[in-house]
Amino acid sequence: MELLDGKWLSQEIKKDIAAEVKKIIAQGGKQPHLAAVLVGDDPASQVYVRNKVKACELVGFKSTLIRREATISEQELMQIVHDLNQDDDVDGFIVQLPLPKHIDEIKVTLAIDPKKDVDGFHPMNVGRMTIGLPAYLPATPFGIMQMLERYKIDVAGKECVVLGRSNIVGTPISLLLSRKANPGNATVILCHSMTQNIKDLCRRADVLVVAMGRPKFVTEDMVKAGAVIIDVGINRIDDPTAAKGTRLVGDVDFEMVAPKCSYITPVPGGVGPMTITSLLMNTLRANRKEIYG
Repeated sequence: MELLDGKWLSQEIKKDIAAEVKKIIAQGGKQPHLAAVLVGDDPASQVYVRNKVKACELVGFKSTLIRREATISEQELMQIVHDLNQDDDVDGFIVQLPLPKHIDEIKVTLAIDPKKDVDGFHPMNVGRMTIGLPAYLPATPFGIMQMLERYKIDVAGKECVVLGRSNIVGTPISLLLSRKANPGNATVILCHSMTQNIKDLCRRADVLVVAMGRPKFVTEDMVKAGAVIIDVGINRIDDPTAAKGTRLVGDVDFEMVAPKCSYITPVPGGVGPMTITSLLMNTLRANRKEIYG
């Protein structure tokens, strides 16, 4: 069993990005600039955005954080999005989800200029991804694909099972794994809450991607010997032995499943760090105008 160490890999990629940024600036180019909009005080969102700002500083990006109270009106938020779209200094930006219930997340996503949509959520980028055109890929699936590529895990012709069909992880990773590309060319089964015989399907998987938000859902008896396990779940559970009384676990029962695998991502330290790094990669591509010119 080998760990897919997202923490180590993300650091290696950040070194490459930092070197590229130095080269861009030395040649008189514009410093890459990533902006983030944070609405409200959701603890997980605050941590995630704070880590994005730190990552920007580490690689030499300019970063802007726009914070607003949860009481902001939809119209006010739409104006912020409009202003960022028009700001030539901003290469890419994200509006951190979830948003307060009185704000239409789809409306906000549609308002983001696809050329600056470094989260990869706009239908223009989703559509380009679907038909194999260059696009900003959603950060978590992009990170997973980077792990497979850089650890030289060949999925061509393999049976891949994806648990969870969210627009952020499950659906896009199923498309990316099945595309005619490398990594890719896998046979993909996308499972969800209405799927019958999930355990049987999991046992067939050469590659199992789990993004359900259910702690330790995948158990040892659901995994084929030698399978590759990508655990996207991040769940906080009670643990009296931990210093804070809680600890993070994935959607996979790591202790029981790991010995059976060829590769597995830990939680924390697996997919999570790669998500932020992928956002930086998208922003660098935006700075270079690689996707839209």
